[in-house]
Amino acid sequence: MEELESELARLEGGGRLGVAVLDTRAGALIGRRLDERFALCSTFKLVLAAMVLERAAPGGRALDERVSFGAEELVSHGPVTKAAVEAAAARGASRAELSLGELAHAAQTSSDGVAANLLLRELGGPAALNAFCRAHGDSFTRLDRFEPEMNDVRPGDERDTTAPRAMAQLVGALLGGALAPEARNTLRQWMIETRTGAARVRRGLPNDWLAGDKTGTGGGDGVTVKCNDVVWIEPSGRAPLVVAAYYDTGTVAEWPSDADQAVLAEVGRCVAKFA
Repeated sequence: MEELESELARLEGGGRLGVAVLDTRAGALIGRRLDERFALCSTFKLVLAAMVLERAAPGGRALDERVSFGAEELVSHGPVTKAAVEAAAARGASRAELSLGELAHAAQTSSDGVAANLLLRELGGPAALNAFCRAHGDSFTRLDRFEPEMNDVRPGDERDTTAPRAMAQLVGALLGGALAPEARNTLRQWMIETRTGAARVRRGLPNDWLAGDKTGTGGGDGVTVKCNDVVWIEPSGRAPLVVAAYYDTGTVAEWPSDADQAVLAEVGRCVAKFA
């Protein structure tokens, strides 16, 4: 553990890097800044997708249930939902429709913020997501706002935050058996399909390790850049690992640089070496 923490400290630079590495077989957890608060950014969408899948169990809301929305609900990042609105407009319709399952898939795989907002609206808002976390043993993670406001997290603000330990343990619980098998398999597959983290933790892992993730990214006027990644890893010949990496770069900018993302790729290399 000391070797891993030392390497993570070296990567931190002038920012703040929190990493939790959970061994799902033994339950052992190691890392750095394990219980410090970091901005969730879009990593909450992994939890939201899990919540949708859990509620789609027999007797719950079906994944094919349709949700209506229009151009007025679009926010800055909504590749799937924007395309749906444009397609509806081309047909002469003022509103588009996607299913709960399609929205959850979009929120997870392409980090569609509109899809996340629509799902939160349908399922009871941030309070419902927080209740889902509590029901699965996470008393720390909190979502307070919708996209895009929830990405504006400044020093001392606890809104829309988590900690590496809390997120790693939550994801480990969800994919380790808390979700029903069908929901668990679907969430795992969606994480593997996700490509927003190709330059982050997954880049530093050995080629024969299967992995899926959910990124979170923040920045903007007066806001330090956040570069996050939550990863489910299936190493060759051993039990899965969960890595929750949260990097507040300390630099005010609109978006992470290649160097910022490379820090998380180095986290992947450290995990492969020391975990």
